[in-house]
Amino acid sequence: MKQNALKSAGFIALGSIALVMLVLSLSPGFMTKVFAEDIGAKQPPVKMNEHVRALNNAFEEVSKAVVPSVVSISVVIENKGMKNQMHDEFKDFFKFFGQPNPDESQQEDQAPQESEASGSGVIVTDNGYIVTNYHVVENAKEIKVTTNDKKEHKAKLIGTDPLTDLAVIKIEGSGFPMAYIGNIEDVKIGEWVLAVGNPLGLNSTVTAGIVSAIGRGGLSILRDRGPSAVENFIQTDAAINPGNSGGGLFNLEGSLVGINTAIATRTGSYIGYGFAIPIDLVKSVITDLIQNGKISRGQIGVMIRSVDELMAKSLGLNDVAGVLVNDVIKNSAADKAGIESGDVILELDGKTLSTSNELQSIVAKKKAGDNVNMVIWRDGKKINKQVKLQARETKDDTATKEASKGDDEDMTDNANSMNFDKLGFTVKPLTSDDKENYDVQNGVIISKVDRNGEAIKRGIVPNGIIIKADRTKITSMKELKKVISEKKSGDAVMLQIKYKDANRIVALEIP
Repeated sequence: MKQNALKSAGFIALGSIALVMLVLSLSPGFMTKVFAEDIGAKQPPVKMNEHVRALNNAFEEVSKAVVPSVVSISVVIENKGMKNQMHDEFKDFFKFFGQPNPDESQQEDQAPQESEASGSGVIVTDNGYIVTNYHVVENAKEIKVTTNDKKEHKAKLIGTDPLTDLAVIKIEGSGFPMAYIGNIEDVKIGEWVLAVGNPLGLNSTVTAGIVSAIGRGGLSILRDRGPSAVENFIQTDAAINPGNSGGGLFNLEGSLVGINTAIATRTGSYIGYGFAIPIDLVKSVITDLIQNGKISRGQIGVMIRSVDELMAKSLGLNDVAGVLVNDVIKNSAADKAGIESGDVILELDGKTLSTSNELQSIVAKKKAGDNVNMVIWRDGKKINKQVKLQARETKDDTATKEASKGDDEDMTDNANSMNFDKLGFTVKPLTSDDKENYDVQNGVIISKVDRNGEAIKRGIVPNGIIIKADRTKITSMKELKKVISEKKSGDAVMLQIKYKDANRIVALEIP
């Protein structure tokens, strides 16, 4: 009887436990509590290296520190319709099919349309001055800024500089979190940087990459601003997309080292590289805009291009370096200082120059009245020149304009023309009309350029006057023939050519 009683008591106990377990299992979170420790491994498979952890912490700290200084900018733009914007080929398209030209008929009375655009900016003073790109606020009818704390502010345009694609706007208030302005001398290729902005409407986005190059120019990003536009960018592989324009490029100390401006793309979005305006140029421009509302930039008054290998050979330079003076504007600072077309500027204020955009960037930070010291290469020797910069007017200032022994059988000569077959061009004597139209006293005119010749590859086109060859004044076709005939195969000849728009210096290699 006792055994039966014990068995009965045991079954009752087990049944009670089962009932309790059933009730608890129906309680939310019970299974999680019971089996939580059984889900996943007990610890990460890799212990983070202390150096990696330090880098990770650096990214976190920098992001936290700099994001508040970057703002979102939205603008209302007044579009003035399509009038005068349609390409000629599209106009011809409508004419060909007998259709009225919409540029003339439909757009004439079209009212201005409004559209919205967005970008980024960086707060540079605690009372609300913000630097951004000119193209972000260009033609803006209304500007609105949203700070990192999600507060909206109406902004006022303070000033713009289209040639560097920079602008300054201002919001009212005080105590804004401002960026620390870095030093371009501290920026090194290969160092980590963060791009902060508002791409594709995604506010306060941080991307990381390295500095891929410094002093990147010749990209034609600002080609619509004219030849005086300053392109001397920091290149980075930190992801930059539409909406990042005007945002900040920061190093791991949280210093602002550039203003993100453009991307290299065939799709309209990021494919690997972005470009930022370097902080030294940014600082110079925004200081002028904040203090004066405009730029008081000085100008040299020369048209320039980078020296390439063939040009260096023709000039007798040992290294492919320097900036070639294509043309000197009359009565400019350069003209008054005795700078000549064909000179090579090797140094400016002690800095060795290797590209034209380097020279442009240095001059862009100078003011009218400043003196700059140059080391010039002329006629096989170095000379020193001091140039006092003049105030910028409507004309271009320092502007980039990129553009075997000759046997008798190669150069046919008659009374009317001379053909330099191997070089790929033909010249004729000047007429009195040519001299008047081009304002020259000597030279020969290029009447024809072979489509597959050496001349066209180097940018020579018809209707230019060859004034000098290897700095020798050309007064006849025979003189040009003599200079070229004295060259050996592989030598280079330097031609100074005057077109109606400007002078050009072109080097040709003798085949």
